[in-house]
Amino acid sequence: MIQKINSSQFLGHGPIKILYPGSAVSSTDTGIGSIGRIDHPEINSNTVIKMHPHINDEILSYFRTGEAEHSDSEGFVKVIGGKTLMLMKAGKSFFHEEKIMGQQQTMEGLQIFIRPGKKDLNPEVVFLELEDLHSENSWRIIGSPNPETEFQFSSQTWIYDIKLLKGSTSEIPQLPKENLTALLYVFQGAVQVNSTIELNKKECIVFKEEPVSIKASQDAELVLFFTDEQGEIFKGGMYSGNQM
Repeated sequence: MIQKINSSQFLGHGPIKILYPGSAVSSTDTGIGSIGRIDHPEINSNTVIKMHPHINDEILSYFRTGEAEHSDSEGFVKVIGGKTLMLMKAGKSFFHEEKIMGQQQTMEGLQIFIRPGKKDLNPEVVFLELEDLHSENSWRIIGSPNPETEFQFSSQTWIYDIKLLKGSTSEIPQLPKENLTALLYVFQGAVQVNSTIELNKKECIVFKEEPVSIKASQDAELVLFFTDEQGEIFKGGMYSGNQM
């Protein structure tokens, strides 16, 4: 199974575009396994996203350009963006605020809402300092259920990224376990999948038990998700939960 999701599936008319990936492939769940929701914000500098709550969401802040000062109910205050990523494990109650910094640069990235393995876990905030902004032509793991990764999800979820340079090709990395569903998202650039499927910015494919080969039509920044749809998850999260 392999299915393309076009950018037309995004919701929202403001600076934050919202994708419920399950809505494109299912009539019963807005998410796919533990992948609840993907936001693609492009927010102008000197913007404040005021203190707001999250309940039972695990939110990966993956911003590629711009910086924001993050503050939250756990007492953390830190500048995020670029090589500094953040995972907020909201659990039973969590509040945070973001102040977009700088004078000119738009802050662009992804806010990825992962469903937790269980309801009402203790809140936790984790920061990851990447050695390099991009991993060129090589898949880099960002988070997993395993304690070996600094970002550890409570559900059966794996996230990778890569910057595939124009003309370069790549296969999907080896599955961390059997029978996983994958989602490949184009954050920037354009790629061709299996020589027949064209993917541009804000487009993705969902696939399972399919060989996938990628060629970059131009420099492309890609994010890859694996989820175990049979794994234990809580689907009632404030933002990550099933919206149907």
